Amino acid sequence: MTEFREMNLRPELAESLKRIGFVTATEVQEKAIPELMKGRNLVVRAKTGTGKTAAFLVPIMQRIGRTREMEAVILAPTRELAQQIAKFSRDVGGPLGISTVVVYGGASINAQMGALRHGVNILVGTPGRILDLMSRGALKTDMVRYLVLDEADVMLDMGFITDVERIIGRMPHNRQMMLFSATVPKEVVRIAEKYSEDSGRISAGPEEEPVVTTIKHEYAMVPRRLKFAGLLAYIKEHPPKKAIIFTRTKFEANAVNRVLGSQGYNTILMHGGLTQSARERSLGSFRNGAQFLIATNIASRGLDIADVTDIINFDAPDDPKVYIHRVGRSARMGKEGKAITIADTEQRVALQDIEHTAHIRMTRINLNTAPFENIDLPIRERHSSGHGRFGGRGGGRRFRGRGVRHEFS
Repeated sequence: MTEFREMNLRPELAESLKRIGFVTATEVQEKAIPELMKGRNLVVRAKTGTGKTAAFLVPIMQRIGRTREMEAVILAPTRELAQQIAKFSRDVGGPLGISTVVVYGGASINAQMGALRHGVNILVGTPGRILDLMSRGALKTDMVRYLVLDEADVMLDMGFITDVERIIGRMPHNRQMMLFSATVPKEVVRIAEKYSEDSGRISAGPEEEPVVTTIKHEYAMVPRRLKFAGLLAYIKEHPPKKAIIFTRTKFEANAVNRVLGSQGYNTILMHGGLTQSARERSLGSFRNGAQFLIATNIASRGLDIADVTDIINFDAPDDPKVYIHRVGRSARMGKEGKAITIADTEQRVALQDIEHTAHIRMTRINLNTAPFENIDLPIRERHSSGHGRFGGRGGGRRFRGRGVRHEFS
């Protein structure tokens, strides 16, 4: 294991890293930082949670100038990931006089333009907002020496390829390019070959395992009418220290939030129906001590939240890749984690697909739902299609089983 002080970093940079607890480099940092400090163009394959942010920011900060010119642009697929990268950049670079600005949609573009006018060394942002700022003439790229594409495969999956290529085309030809990705599909390779000369490749961790090996995978079979009872039983029998509960829709997220809140649990809600400021407050509250974050897949990509012990899938996701992204929010930086999926009998095939794609084995556990089967908790949500997720047709009809009562009106 290599320590950062052994990497020939500027003493003040090594000290700034140590101040926030970064002493020993992870595998991806140990492999990538020396090559990037030589100025090489790199494609780096590493799973989320392995320390990729420091792997590209440390060499940038080592070589960045002392001016107020924008020398580095970092593209991220989501605003949450952009914020996390910017926070690390400010925590490490702030004491060194390195200025970081983060830009993304859903926030005031005028405020972001004002921040850029005050000077910036490192710009972090989502592709759409960066293009918008370029079109307004608020973003000059003449002095850019470093371009990073973080979670490159996710940006491709989200349809950002055209925006990304337009941004790359506006950068100086001689800039250094770094592509970081959990997987390296052909499209990522094509971009590297098209826009950077002599691009090297680095891999960290076994490529054949898309999920880190420190996660324990479990599932429970629960009739759909007892889904809430199953969730409450799991939390009682296996109390998580800090958990993210994933649901398919924001309507389910709202329902789970109400059920757990009524039982006295400290819960935070996050989904696309909330404003950007509300989502930021939710993440802040979860980081600062809330036990449960109840979220849709908006929280499954790019979020780096320390000490998440459990991932609870309220349903088995249909797409195994969604499962992989979800459980990647736990077991960060080599820590252990646990993933539980509360499935019903119709989801057996989905569980098998997850095991096959993620190269994992899920252990079945039994839950005692009896103490929660007669809890009567009215939940009022409006469902635009008139169909409830927990029973037949909705439209204001009340669904009663032996379990928790669900109302959609």
